[in-house]
Amino acid sequence: MDVDLTGASWRKSSYSGANGGQCVEVADGFTGAQPVRDSKDPSGPALVFSTAAWQSFITAVRTGELDAR
Repeated sequence: MDVDLTGASWRKSSYSGANGGQCVEVADGFTGAQPVRDSKDPSGPALVFSTAAWQSFITAVRTGELDAR
């Protein structure tokens, strides 16, 4: 998915750890796409998922489907 992220407004995900470790940022406002990046490397690459794939991931996180066993 090719999305121009110039001028994207990034925010830290509410699921990121508060200890400064696992920090994920997302950029809202992209129709059909959800850009995601590592907040510790803001000039690094961003991943862009379809909105449906991102929603499936968030649902799996919320339901504990991805918890380490």
